[in-house]
Amino acid sequence: MSVPSARRWWALALIALAQFMVIMDTSIIGVALPRIQEDLGFSQENLSWVFNAYVVALGGLLLLGGRLADLFGARRMFGLGWAVLLAGSAMAGAAGGVGVELAGRAVQGAGAALIAPAALTLLMMLFGGEPRELTRALALYGAAAPAGGTAGVFLGGVITEYASWPWVFYVNIPIAVLALAAAPFLMPAGGGARGSVDVVGALTVTAGLGAVVYAIVRAPEAGWAAFETWAVLAAGLVLLGVFLAVQARRREPLMPLSIFRTPNLGAANLAQLLLGAAWIPMWFFLNLYLQQVLGYSAFPSGAALVPMTVLIMAGMIVLAPRAIGRFGPKAVTVAGLALLAAGMGWLSLVRPDGSFLVDVLPASLLAALGMSLAFIPSLGTAISAARPEEGGLASGIVNTGYQVGSALGLAAMTAVAAASGAGEAGNLPALTDGFSAAFAGAGLIALAGAALAAATLRAPKPGAAVPAERDRVASR
Repeated sequence: MSVPSARRWWALALIALAQFMVIMDTSIIGVALPRIQEDLGFSQENLSWVFNAYVVALGGLLLLGGRLADLFGARRMFGLGWAVLLAGSAMAGAAGGVGVELAGRAVQGAGAALIAPAALTLLMMLFGGEPRELTRALALYGAAAPAGGTAGVFLGGVITEYASWPWVFYVNIPIAVLALAAAPFLMPAGGGARGSVDVVGALTVTAGLGAVVYAIVRAPEAGWAAFETWAVLAAGLVLLGVFLAVQARRREPLMPLSIFRTPNLGAANLAQLLLGAAWIPMWFFLNLYLQQVLGYSAFPSGAALVPMTVLIMAGMIVLAPRAIGRFGPKAVTVAGLALLAAGMGWLSLVRPDGSFLVDVLPASLLAALGMSLAFIPSLGTAISAARPEEGGLASGIVNTGYQVGSALGLAAMTAVAAASGAGEAGNLPALTDGFSAAFAGAGLIALAGAALAAATLRAPKPGAAVPAERDRVASR
């Protein structure tokens, strides 16, 4: 199905909206958590699961969502994902107790896990044949993520202050209805591929990824040395081992292991994983430094992130495409991760008596520049490396890598911060030392990402076509 040019860009707007919402739903609840705790009776220990239930479901189901998009059609899975997200939002908003609230958040995460890989597959279907337009489309798609994160902070504060906390979930409903109405008219149909769902593979990878993510996000609370942490982590790794064994033997596996022989796919996904593992802890601890050390309230803290968000969006839309065109995706990915590491190193110099203009703004802008340069080429390399019939799978893998990397990085840096003094509430020097250690640790992750990208990513040969283009030429 050929989509008219003007309609393609409207379709891209809907795809970017999907990315915006997936990320916004991770940040919009932050300011509302104390009200949710008070009304629903969460304990202090369990309150974090209002966030974690969403992340665990999203991280555990992304790979399955990508495969379902390949088998049943990306547009169909895109619509189903919005319907599931709508149902989860209604459940979470109407919850009268802890169990229903967490179930609603998990259903939201399941919907997002269907939306995210289907959205990337649809983007490739619409723009994959034209490299220059693909880069522009990926830039707009990528810019929607930081916009969603910042909008979530703002909306969460405004809604909690002037309406009530259920509306941080109900706000998804009209947007989901709009997406469900518009998708059939804007998105290419794409009938999917013949094949069956690998039920054993789906169960083992979902349970395995879910267990690993659960262990990671639970570890700061339970303790990294706790039996519970290692038992759940070991169970997750065993399940993932079973999954790989099943994939190697099945005729129609959920994830053909041969996909990782595709040049650059594994390397680009590793870059995305380490990018998430560095960026999300920086964003998280920067928020804490602004509020707990500099004394900002929630709304000014969100406003303080606006310059960084604006630079990321401008960098992704304007700077990254030009840099990729001139220097190639490998060089831009490596440079972006190196700049991100430098920004983190600068942030690690924060002071208890610091200020936004001196301690935060310049370092955060340098980190934002690095993020804007690294995200687009590594994402584009990962999804364009796969063949069209594996586009949903590749999208699921890259989304899984980024989300699991985010959870792993945040959990690890939370432990680093706590060990360095961040657990001493009210002690500004100790808090600052903890946050500084987290920034330094995240910087080392970004630096490792730059080194590995330099060593493993291959620069495309002049005139070489991506797999999608090779298949199109061969079919003529």
